[in-house]
Amino acid sequence: MNTPEPAPDWPLHGLADDMRPALAAALAAGPAALATISGLGGGGPRPVGTQMVFGTGVLAGFLSGGCIEADVEGHARACLADGTPRRLVYGEGSPWPDIRLLCGARIEILVERLTPDDPAAAALFDLARARIPAVWTSDGQRRLCGPADRAPQPWAGALVRRHDPVPRLVVLGGDPTALALASLGVQAGFETHLVRPKGPAAPPPLAGVAYDRGDPAAAFGRIGLDPWTAVAVCGHDLELDHAALTAALPSAAPYVGLLGARRRLGERLDRLRAGGLDDRDLAKLRAPIGLDLGGKAPFEVAVAVIGEILALRHGQPALAPATVEA
Repeated sequence: MNTPEPAPDWPLHGLADDMRPALAAALAAGPAALATISGLGGGGPRPVGTQMVFGTGVLAGFLSGGCIEADVEGHARACLADGTPRRLVYGEGSPWPDIRLLCGARIEILVERLTPDDPAAAALFDLARARIPAVWTSDGQRRLCGPADRAPQPWAGALVRRHDPVPRLVVLGGDPTALALASLGVQAGFETHLVRPKGPAAPPPLAGVAYDRGDPAAAFGRIGLDPWTAVAVCGHDLELDHAALTAALPSAAPYVGLLGARRRLGERLDRLRAGGLDDRDLAKLRAPIGLDLGGKAPFEVAVAVIGEILALRHGQPALAPATVEA
């Protein structure tokens, strides 16, 4: 087995959860090894489907709290060398009892070698660009990838892994709270857009944040409000906020939040109803925006909003405040 490279002092490679960009970067330089948690027993810090990527100059992802990554890398480098997939087991039943898992879990991992011309990988990237959910099915030697609504029938021994579009965050506004939310959105893995109608010509100095100066309806139309998009309206302007809500609430975006005083909410809802929005549209609105964490500083509000979006994404309604009365 190949000797793994020394572990970095700071595992920044584990901050990203979506391994598609890392896999694309690795395959651009040559073959890549993809390690996926295929089974889990007794809990564990990372769920089934969690992945790591190993390639030329590429190391991304993490599979545990640091207990197994170095060993997995050794197997991945060996897989890259000989092309033979590996099925690894750590914890109970492992052939490597000296590798102890502090969580007490049993982790099963499939390691497979992909080449730059792999058709399943090409399909995965194409579907990601089109923002279409994909299903990856592989046993390490045979693999298929297609749209989730036409997923191939899995076969014995195959791992099935769904890939949804990258979550998108659209923030309307230009004050410190909007900037903090956009900045935190990028760090949390969202494709992040800041919309500031008639704002400065120069974009905000925030890495990874796309910028649009158009009116809400036009900007939202260019960006696209699909089922994987969250909209945070932080305009501090009644007319601007109204225009943004009128465009966002009937869209496919599952989350629309409004920053503003609770005492003004009733009149805002009445105006939205008068403009033709129905109870189904208004039931989507989160106002005041964010989980009630008690903080009002820009990054405190940003944490509350990102937390609320994640609670909704992961089906944790108990963590989110009740929606406004429609």
